[in-house]
Amino acid sequence: MKTILLSLFILSILACKDANYQKIKQMKKDKTTSEQEWQQTLTPAEYYVLREKGTERPFTGEYNDFYEKGTYHCAGCGQKLFDSDTKFDSHCGWPSFDKAIEGSVIFTEDLSHGMKRVEVTCSNCNGHLGHIFPDGPAETTGMRYCMNSISLKFKREE
Repeated sequence: MKTILLSLFILSILACKDANYQKIKQMKKDKTTSEQEWQQTLTPAEYYVLREKGTERPFTGEYNDFYEKGTYHCAGCGQKLFDSDTKFDSHCGWPSFDKAIEGSVIFTEDLSHGMKRVEVTCSNCNGHLGHIFPDGPAETTGMRYCMNSISLKFKREE
C-alpha cells in the first residue's frame, strides 16, 4: 500500500512539473507576457540582460570561447537566432556572429551611455541580446553581432 501511495505521489509531482514547464514554455512565446511573469521565469541575471538591457562582463560568458556545432536560441523564448557556423572569435569578450537567422532579430538605434550603437533584440519576445557593429570579418558579412552569453541557449547538432 505504501508503495502504491508513493508511486501515485511521485507521478502527481511529475505531472505538475511537466504542466508547469509547458505553461512557462507557452507563456514565453506570448508577446503579451508581463514583466512580472518574466521575473518569475527568468533568473535575476537573465532578467537583467534580456528585459532590462543589461550587459554581462566581458570574458565571463558561457559561450565566449565555445565552438561546438549546433544552434543558438533566445534564452527568453527559445527562438532560433544563430547557426554555429556563423560564430567567430572577435577577441571582444562576448560571443560574436557574422549573421543572424533571417527574421530572428530586430535592430534598434541605441543612444544609451553616451554612445551611438545598434541594439539587437529577439524578434519573438523582444529580449535584449546585444549589439551589432560593422567590424566583423570582411570575407563574410563584415558585421559583428556581439551577444551576451546569458541571452543565448545552445542546442547541439544531432
